[in-house]
Amino acid sequence: MSTVLVTGGSGFIGVHTILQLLASGHAVRTTVRNIDRAADVIAMLREGGADAPDTVGFVAADLLRDDGWREAAAGCDYVLHVASPLIDRVPDDENELIIPAREGTLRVLRAARDAGVKRVVLTSSFAAIGYGHPPRATPFDETIWSNIDDSDVQAYPKSKTLAERAAWDFVAREGGGLELAVVNPTAVLGPALGADFSQSIGIVKALLDGAVPAVPRIHFGLVDVRDVADLHLRAMTSPRASGERFVAVAGETMSMLEIGRVLRAKLGSKARRVPRFQAPDWLIRIAALRNPVARATLPLLGKVRRSTSAKAQNLLGWRPRGNEEMIVATAESLIRLNLVKT
Repeated sequence: MSTVLVTGGSGFIGVHTILQLLASGHAVRTTVRNIDRAADVIAMLREGGADAPDTVGFVAADLLRDDGWREAAAGCDYVLHVASPLIDRVPDDENELIIPAREGTLRVLRAARDAGVKRVVLTSSFAAIGYGHPPRATPFDETIWSNIDDSDVQAYPKSKTLAERAAWDFVAREGGGLELAVVNPTAVLGPALGADFSQSIGIVKALLDGAVPAVPRIHFGLVDVRDVADLHLRAMTSPRASGERFVAVAGETMSMLEIGRVLRAKLGSKARRVPRFQAPDWLIRIAALRNPVARATLPLLGKVRRSTSAKAQNLLGWRPRGNEEMIVATAESLIRLNLVKT
């Protein structure tokens, strides 16, 4: 089978992608910013049921530095660029996210091209598609790009949009024979394998912990991490995927209140702290005067961004799990790993 490099192997999507590559018989190499994280990745792979996690190769490489990327890509047939810079606060300067996302993507693409890699699959985001637009009745699809000139578009959507734009431009101008495919997930849920999980899972954790008495009026498209990993593998190998973007979403958008209702219906007493009420927008605006997290939600209030994964389903045969299944799987994993209040 092929040798595949997965960047950011300690991340939520990265470790699930490695699991599926191993199960499919591929040789896997992954990058971590600090080689000490290798033990954490192996532990998460074991939690996920990997038969031979010790066969994964590790290379230390940082999106902000050139060191390690040539070594990481050498001898690989494919690269799945999953690594993404994230910070656990609202950045004072949007370039804290934009520069690492864009420059890191270009570092990976240069290393892949120079190593003779056949195809790179880039993990972008629905944030590169559905932001900065007026309300619309039709779902967002892969033909649309976020309008980053809109004043409500924040640092994260800008970083994902600019990084993906830079990737397409690089392949067109300097890629040689390198192929590119892009996966654009909505909010990613699914089984956590350790304490290192996505910000989207943090939403479910906050609901289970009862972190707030009432939830803001925010809606999400959802997709299971296992299906995101599956879509990466399909985009990696299918001849029809080269040069294409693929929205990864399971179905209709859901509000935080609706997610909470699923948790209470399916988990019983384990969901006793989940809020039952939706906060009025005026209350969130008052909270935003002092709370930067509440302030970051203001552009999202009441906006329903529907999207479609018809292209991935029709072109690649992708079949995602439903919203309820992934919400329950997320919550059960957090409970099993003792990552929520008891």
